[in-house]
Amino acid sequence: MRVPEMEIYAREKKIALRNAGEQDAQLLLDYMKKTSEETRFLVREPEEFTMTEEQEAEFIKHINDSETDLMLLAFLDGVFIGNSSFSGMNRMRYRHRASMGIALYQKYTGMGIGRAMIEKLLEIARETGYEQMELEVVADNKRAVHLYESIGFQIYGTFPDNMKYADGTYADAYWMMKKL
Repeated sequence: MRVPEMEIYAREKKIALRNAGEQDAQLLLDYMKKTSEETRFLVREPEEFTMTEEQEAEFIKHINDSETDLMLLAFLDGVFIGNSSFSGMNRMRYRHRASMGIALYQKYTGMGIGRAMIEKLLEIARETGYEQMELEVVADNKRAVHLYESIGFQIYGTFPDNMKYADGTYADAYWMMKKL
């Protein structure tokens, strides 16, 4: 899904949001690997990013051509800092639902940027016709859980041992949802 470029504000910082473009493929591959190294709260280990630049470009094209999915890149002072996205469900009985994800480079967390990005994402989802937004979050990620709850998401379930890390430890995850 394509949307016009836009600006949001986070504690008086102007954040530019735009659709990912095929030319952003390598930028996104590098970003996904780096953010996976920075935190254990994302779903992949850094070495799992094996997509080629061409494959990532095709993935971006697929999202942009979709009527149900959206990916937005965020820039602060022209510097790429993270992304947010949602994916709709295709089955007729599930078309009112979408699931979202967000990640920022760690040095940009705690600045209100994630909140502003999520609020814009929810606004677009609502305008698109979605009635509820869902997400999965590592239960130990207290800052993220608190942020989601402050925006109106509620915990509706826990997945025990949802992730198993390379060191053999596990992490539970919460399934959260917000009515739009």
